[in-house]
Amino acid sequence: MTRDFEGKTEQEAINKAVEELHIEREDFDVEILDNGRRGLFKKANVKIRVHIDTNDDEPEQALPDEDESNYVHNADVIDSYDDDSHDSNEEEEEEDLEPNEELETQVCQFLDGVIEHMGYKATTKVVSRKGRKVNLNIESEDSSIIIGRKGKNLDALQVLANVFAGKIDSERKIIVDSESYRVRHEEQIIKNAYRTAQQVRKTGRSRLLEPMNPYERRLVHTALNDVTGIETKSEGDGLYKQVRIISKRRRYN
Repeated sequence: MTRDFEGKTEQEAINKAVEELHIEREDFDVEILDNGRRGLFKKANVKIRVHIDTNDDEPEQALPDEDESNYVHNADVIDSYDDDSHDSNEEEEEEDLEPNEELETQVCQFLDGVIEHMGYKATTKVVSRKGRKVNLNIESEDSSIIIGRKGKNLDALQVLANVFAGKIDSERKIIVDSESYRVRHEEQIIKNAYRTAQQVRKTGRSRLLEPMNPYERRLVHTALNDVTGIETKSEGDGLYKQVRIISKRRRYN
């Protein structure tokens, strides 16, 4: 479902959407239709389009043998895995590398420059390091644009950051986030997977989830790996495939 809103600023338009639709900010994605810029002295209202996942309209119920405390949370990586192995529940521990402050400074400046060329202001900072990963956070008044629809802009910035960093230090992996989007997005993916698994177990009919990248599919496979009466498999070609959730009862009985 989509709805359009406008306001003097992007945040004002978002606030109107939250108030009128009676939902939380994290429950919808924002697409900027008009940023309101008309020149040096002219400015119009900012126009946005709100995208709401209609799957969330159904009441959320926990699976009988699952607990939300078992959700897998891992905001450290968005990897392009070659497969969707169901059994990889643990990541291999990596030895922490010594901080490369020169690299980190250059990558932050590079991202700030890219975003400036997009027409927005932002400040990128290092927030943590783990193994070979360097986690960056982008702070900006236009964070919803920088994140983009379903995080696509953020993913693109992360790819650019890694290409740039790879020319300086090929051992480092750069993770780019803004407003904790990756954590919130992963939580939503796993909640939706559990909710869909419950529907599949109840009806016996398989369900396809929306197309996801390899890491997102891995989250689903791992989360549902031990759910009784359920199995998962990836379908489709290319990077973005769909996960099918299947009832073992329907399939084998």
